Amino acid sequence: MEGVQRREDDNLILLRLAVHLPQQQLIVYQDGQEAQAIERVALRKTTLTSWFDLNKNDPSAHNISYSDIPQYYMFDKSTTNWKKRQRGGQNVIGRLPVVSILDTERYYLRMLLLRKSGAISFDDILTVNGLRCITFQQVCQEYGLLRGDQQWHDALNDAAQFQSPRQFAMICGFGEVEDVPDLWVQHQVSLCEDFVHRYSEQTGPRYAFDDIEELLTSYNLSLQKLHPPTVDLPASVLEGANFDVVEEQAKANSYTMQLNSEQRNVVELLLSAVYNNAADTSKCYFLDGPAGTGKTFVYSTLLHTIHGRGDDVIPVASTGIAATLLIGGRTAHSVFKIPIDLNATSTYNLKPNTKEADV
Repeated sequence: MEGVQRREDDNLILLRLAVHLPQQQLIVYQDGQEAQAIERVALRKTTLTSWFDLNKNDPSAHNISYSDIPQYYMFDKSTTNWKKRQRGGQNVIGRLPVVSILDTERYYLRMLLLRKSGAISFDDILTVNGLRCITFQQVCQEYGLLRGDQQWHDALNDAAQFQSPRQFAMICGFGEVEDVPDLWVQHQVSLCEDFVHRYSEQTGPRYAFDDIEELLTSYNLSLQKLHPPTVDLPASVLEGANFDVVEEQAKANSYTMQLNSEQRNVVELLLSAVYNNAADTSKCYFLDGPAGTGKTFVYSTLLHTIHGRGDDVIPVASTGIAATLLIGGRTAHSVFKIPIDLNATSTYNLKPNTKEADV
């Protein structure tokens, strides 16, 4: 997507620059007008293709990278051409969109656009020392950009403001990462910050890790399986969070005092089931009720009470959104390693003799 965004706090103007493969620029059209839209876009240039034309016709632009070009030239949407600025460029910043590693060729094209200046065409970018490469990934290899994990560090730095766990999952699942633990350590703050803000410093990393694992599970992948040894995470990530028993007791008392008679009966019944070892005591219950009747409040009371007694509990839910409503909640898929695609022969992927199995 291309566009201009003004940041009023520091008077900066952010110009979103297009990153697309040959003949794959974005086309907006209405049903039944596809042909006209294709004809229209053929006559209009994107910020990228216009940059190629600028380099063909203006030698003074040859030493300016694509992301820096908005500081020296302005993009005229009416003519779809770059025009030299007379003033004001110091407040303009060019921004290339974050591209997923799953969009392989576009990902590597973006990497080249951040570094290469003076390109006059896609073919020019694909040409290295007079030889034309087949893919943009091959070009990156020829320039030595794929040595080590620097490309992945760069990608996560770009994604630090949003979707960091998703980008981390895609990089680990589909990139060729040499040192996953180091990647985690260097970017742990941005990977965990949303979860730390929502939960705590102690439990945030575990939620971030679960989020990454859940994303990979949807592709039938696992971080542990892809990149042994285990990522060096805080103990709370793999073993569950440590709770202050006294604090949990205080919360349990406060919550219990607020229960109505029906909710109190449910809590007492379930606590009896947890701590009564009699063979005839039922261990499976289903709590039903319309929205707003206090089901989550009942769950929270139970969790605080059990923690207050010094016992561990792992609340699970079928979806990530539901899990966020529970104290320490996780998805059943992440806790029990349930396959996303189920059939008659599906089994849990939880391995014996692992920390997860011990929990």
